[in-house]
Amino acid sequence: MLNYNQVLPEKTVYPDLQMKEVKPIMKLIIRGKKREFLSASGKTLNMLLPTKANTFTQNDKLTALWLSNDEWMIFSNESQNEEANTYEVEKLLNKNISKQNLGAITDVTDQFSMINLKGDKIYDLFQTGSPYNFDIFQTKKGAVIQTILAKVDVIVQNQNKSEVNLFVRRSFAQHLFSWMNDSASRL
Repeated sequence: MLNYNQVLPEKTVYPDLQMKEVKPIMKLIIRGKKREFLSASGKTLNMLLPTKANTFTQNDKLTALWLSNDEWMIFSNESQNEEANTYEVEKLLNKNISKQNLGAITDVTDQFSMINLKGDKIYDLFQTGSPYNFDIFQTKKGAVIQTILAKVDVIVQNQNKSEVNLFVRRSFAQHLFSWMNDSASRL
């Protein structure tokens, strides 16, 4: 990564709510439709891509979020080297998918920030700034949604009832984090 700058402070803690940026993790968008694409990506990633809407799959190294019927976000479960901007999994996906004309691979590591939220007030915070009804979502471990939070597009991954990962475009991350701090202080 070139000149990686953390967008958010190390960690912010409120009663029943913790927020921190997880950095740096690899994030890739992969796209494809053919059966051969799904087979090649499954073999390369050592896991099947989720085919059910708004879900995710993971193994010990990677997580795959369903974004649409031909698009997934793949991210690493562990931090990567801040000095490097190349990833072995990206090279393998390019070799096995892009060069075979089965699909496309795009590195979005520097485009998205990932914010991890933990605590019992996560959904109280979300409901103050989103039109989405989180009542069912919060009970579905393994669910993923794309919605708006404080007028910012976000992807929310439900790890469990008291932990989520929030993906936001880096250019909006400071604004969203400022809004979340302000809203969290009033919960």
